[in-house]
Amino acid sequence: MSEYGRVVRPDPCVMELVSKLAREPWTDRPSCVHPTLSAAARAVHDHSSRAGRRALLPLAPKFIDTARPGLEVSARVVALCVSTALAGGDMTGDEAARLGKAHETALHLLTGRGEPRWWLSLLGRFGWSEPFYRTFVATEQVAEAIAVTARQANGDRDLRLRQLLKQCLAVQFATPPAQRVMGP
Repeated sequence: MSEYGRVVRPDPCVMELVSKLAREPWTDRPSCVHPTLSAAARAVHDHSSRAGRRALLPLAPKFIDTARPGLEVSARVVALCVSTALAGGDMTGDEAARLGKAHETALHLLTGRGEPRWWLSLLGRFGWSEPFYRTFVATEQVAEAIAVTARQANGDRDLRLRQLLKQCLAVQFATPPAQRVMGP
């Protein structure tokens, strides 16, 4: 960690490569990438070996122009990453509880069923639930789920994490464009 709380990476992150390909300033949070997908890419990078990190770089062009408003992509990526972590079974009780709630929230956002979290309703009144969820909540949930998944993986960690990241990218295109933008 640097003195400012940012992770210092020995190898370029796939998001940093995306920033250059998209002609943006060098950053691991390019504005052309959906924040939840960007969080997934950073977490996969951070939990991969050096060879695993290099294997992520060919995915860079697929991230460009994925930044779209709406809750659906975030909720789908959270549901995917959390389901993967929960299926592994090796986690603390606190992790299982947090990831279980994350999964419930994501499913509520996708289906409208279940109890919404109190903050969704409150922030929704001001039109803030979508940016808050996709920028803060979903990114933290995805990062934790990927950390748990990485810990669960044995010798195939790099492959497993790269496959999960590819599935996260596929989520972006899981629905027709007209249905991708969802309001609170």
